[in-house]
Amino acid sequence: MNRLLCLLAALLLPLGLQAREAPPVAADEAVEQRLVKIAEELRCLVCQNESLAASRADLALDLKREVRAMIKAGRTDAEIRDFMVKRYGDFVLYRPPLKESTLLLWLGPFALLLAGFAVLAIFVRRRRAAKATILSAEDERRADALLKGSEHP
Repeated sequence: MNRLLCLLAALLLPLGLQAREAPPVAADEAVEQRLVKIAEELRCLVCQNESLAASRADLALDLKREVRAMIKAGRTDAEIRDFMVKRYGDFVLYRPPLKESTLLLWLGPFALLLAGFAVLAIFVRRRRAAKATILSAEDERRADALLKGSEHP
């Protein structure tokens, strides 16, 4: 049994020695750094909760390829962002600008929070306003009888 394990380890050892660091996607490191910086500011349109840089979706990979091509073509970061917004709308930005069409994105969470507090306040007020009903002696006797299992006192 020990010989079998030693043989298996000896056969698998060279595989670990051949492992290398993954080559960068782009030969130019500056292009890759700009790509990452821009892609972190853009939202993946498939995942919607991930940045373009973190996403592994096919569309995200295509968009990163397109951004890389625009960087190599000499476009500025602002031009690339404007292109993406023109093509996909303000939703593609992680921090969309405050304007009429994005007002709901900015103010919606606060409105929902205020509505939740209002509902909670109404609930607490109604609960405080509800007073305990005081039973008469006869009603109390009938309730005790019902709880004990007999129908008549």
